[in-house]
Amino acid sequence: MTFDRFAGRVLLVAAAAVVVSVVWQSLPLIQSVLLGSRAEPRIVTPRGDLAADEQSTIELFEAARDSVVFISTVERVVDPWTRNAYDTPRGTGSGFVWDATGHVVTNHHVVEGASQAVVRLADGRAFRAALVGADPAHDLAVLQIGVGVDRPPPLPLGTSGDLKVGQTVFAIGNPFGLDWTLTTGIVSALERELPTQAGALRGLIQTDAAINPGNSGGPLLDSAGRLIGINTAIYSPSGSSAGIGFAVPVDSVNRVVPQLIARGRYAPPTLGIRIDPRVDAIARRQGIGGVLVLGVLAGSGAERAGLRPAQVTPEGRLIPGDSIIGLGTTEIGTAEDLRAALDGHQAGDTVTLEVLRDGDSVTVDITLDPGA
Repeated sequence: MTFDRFAGRVLLVAAAAVVVSVVWQSLPLIQSVLLGSRAEPRIVTPRGDLAADEQSTIELFEAARDSVVFISTVERVVDPWTRNAYDTPRGTGSGFVWDATGHVVTNHHVVEGASQAVVRLADGRAFRAALVGADPAHDLAVLQIGVGVDRPPPLPLGTSGDLKVGQTVFAIGNPFGLDWTLTTGIVSALERELPTQAGALRGLIQTDAAINPGNSGGPLLDSAGRLIGINTAIYSPSGSSAGIGFAVPVDSVNRVVPQLIARGRYAPPTLGIRIDPRVDAIARRQGIGGVLVLGVLAGSGAERAGLRPAQVTPEGRLIPGDSIIGLGTTEIGTAEDLRAALDGHQAGDTVTLEVLRDGDSVTVDITLDPGA
């Protein structure tokens, strides 16, 4: 056999192999064309039961959904040229039913600056809301709506004092106006601090549950479906969820909201003293730490406990009295530290102050007075 005849047979075999391969690969397409008229939907594979954690998450959402609300606000704008006033959409947020009398809790920044707020329930009903009270220091606000029948139930209340990093949490809200959205994650950290225009928000819960604009004011729930916080802010350079969200702990909410409902504002308990952060700053430059007691109110807990105020000489020189350096187990360095420490107590509580008096550290028990 000559080389040319051998090469020709090899090429013939190779060409035949290519043809067979193409036909084989095209067989499903050929079958589809020939049998297309007889094509039927595929048989669904049985799924089986939902996993236990899936079922519990579904039940949690269905139980809490009706208690979560969608809040939209408008702002009254006055045309400087025509003096005509008109309302423009301002923003949206979330909230939840607090009690059976129509009170709704949300973030202060959700309704701040709004001339009107509308609360929409999960069943589609919408109500104009009245502002009952607000506390910018905790970023909390209370609205009230008039729901005559089929009132949504309030969320079960939990506690935030015993939370542990790693616990599962669930956030329900209306991110970007996409109503009644559920996200889940864990408690990432506790006792976080976040600066705001109204002062630092302290004691916040950090979570990696996705929180986006519009989630603000919505509830953060534990695995038992109890309220443990109010979603208030995110940390994100892009403005969207970056896995770092913050919630006001429910223990603070449960302390502030009843006062907002009863009085329209929140007033933490007081020691009955006068202080001035500007004087504290001057004292620190002179080596005197803590918060200086500049005055003691008559009939106050401070007077009964014998706190000693600063004195001013006829020449105008300040003679320091007591300087508060601790409250309970909390070190006090600034007036903001003292405010935050008092915020964790109620009027009538007895606390132990550590004060600097004549160069010595002294402990004093004092009963807190109601806030003014």
